Amino acid sequence: MIQVTRKDGNEANENLIRRFNRKVVQSGVLAIVKAGQRFEKPISKTERRKKAIIRRARKGDKVQRTRTSAR
Repeated sequence: MIQVTRKDGNEANENLIRRFNRKVVQSGVLAIVKAGQRFEKPISKTERRKKAIIRRARKGDKVQRTRTSAR
């Protein structure tokens, strides 16, 4: 658990929050939590490749549409 105390009685709340945020980022706790939120079931190589091919095709279509509409 990360704890941050005031350096002195006159320290501003913003400084205290900033130091706390910096400690959280440096400790790596935030990265671990975010990684847990994005967990996906493992999929096979072929399925991953198929999805990548579909993604590339959609992106190509989108780029081509923007190029033709820009003229």
